[in-house]
Amino acid sequence: MLTASTKAGKTICLGNEYRKETLISLREKEEFICPICGEGVILKLGNQRIFHFAHKRGGTCADFFDGETENHLEGKLQLYRWLIGQKIPAILEYYDREIQQRPDIMFKYQGHKYALEYQCSPLPEQVFIKRTRTYLQNGYIPIWIISSEQLHFKKNNIVSLANFHYLFLRSSEKGSLYIPAYCPEKRFFHFLDSIIPFSVKNAFAHHSVHRLDNTNLQHLLAPARSFYKISFTKWEAEVNHFKLHWGLSSGARSNHFLYDLYNHNLNLFLLPCEIGLPVPHSLFFQTSPIVWQTYLYFDVLMGRTQGDLCTLGEIKYLINRRIKRKELIVRHLPQLDSVPYMEAVMDYFFLLERLGVLTKISETTFQLKKKFIIPGSNREKEEMKDLFHQKIKAFSRNNK
Repeated sequence: MLTASTKAGKTICLGNEYRKETLISLREKEEFICPICGEGVILKLGNQRIFHFAHKRGGTCADFFDGETENHLEGKLQLYRWLIGQKIPAILEYYDREIQQRPDIMFKYQGHKYALEYQCSPLPEQVFIKRTRTYLQNGYIPIWIISSEQLHFKKNNIVSLANFHYLFLRSSEKGSLYIPAYCPEKRFFHFLDSIIPFSVKNAFAHHSVHRLDNTNLQHLLAPARSFYKISFTKWEAEVNHFKLHWGLSSGARSNHFLYDLYNHNLNLFLLPCEIGLPVPHSLFFQTSPIVWQTYLYFDVLMGRTQGDLCTLGEIKYLINRRIKRKELIVRHLPQLDSVPYMEAVMDYFFLLERLGVLTKISETTFQLKKKFIIPGSNREKEEMKDLFHQKIKAFSRNNK
């Protein structure tokens, strides 16, 4: 911890850049206590770690067991000084006794009160959600920033994201969705946006890096919107790789979705090209787009003939039925006001409209214009794929 009190009640914040000699003198004259539990703490001024306070052995304070890493101490210290440097009123390790929570940094900006948390290690989802809800219910805007060490980047703008990482997803003032991260070693902010998952654990995303000294708070709250465009060829390659790994895995025979495919006389490797497409709000589903788009085909499109209508109300009912059965899973995104998963569904239907499968009759009604064609062999699949690629290229040219 970086903040403690003297017996007289004076707050000592190590974020205020005391000289070591001053702190040595202060340690000789004062006793320090934890502002949360009231127990004694020791001021450590070693050469290996940054200056900090530590509870004495045998202490009962929960903070004693947190075991803050050097990365965490350094990160929140740098972020605190970054805010102070912008003349933003901030308090390091502010303890709110009413809610019994202590954000790494509390600050006020443009009439709002913020709770900034810099997270360097996994946190149980229930704890994350409880802390976030408590902040929101008590007038705080939470900003969770993950350590960039926790993000695992792969080739071709692919990032590995577990459910834990998605908890950090927040909406900018302009409505764009992003995950903020920070690296204290290099003093870089990292922003992940345009996140489109192709499996439960992997997603395409736009990744930008910004120096701390070239970034202000407004940029953190509302990063510049990116116009990252996924290469359909790369998307298709990753989806096919995912299918192969999934279909040949040891648990494939007991997989409920694959069993559903079998009951509908469909093959995972011979699904039509229109299933498993990238759409902007797909991240609202934890379920892979291959799965939720297949279920939309089963429930909404497969049984209809050309000219038949489907309404938004009907589509929502069928999606919610799958959610209740736990065949589709909506993500927990505690920093958003709501998780509008129907936006992903509508993105998909609007894409099918552009591809000539559907016609939009009204704001709430679509008409089936062309049925999906199910390939009967790998050769047919390849022929259909070539035609689909031509359609995608034409569609992309028209949307430049």
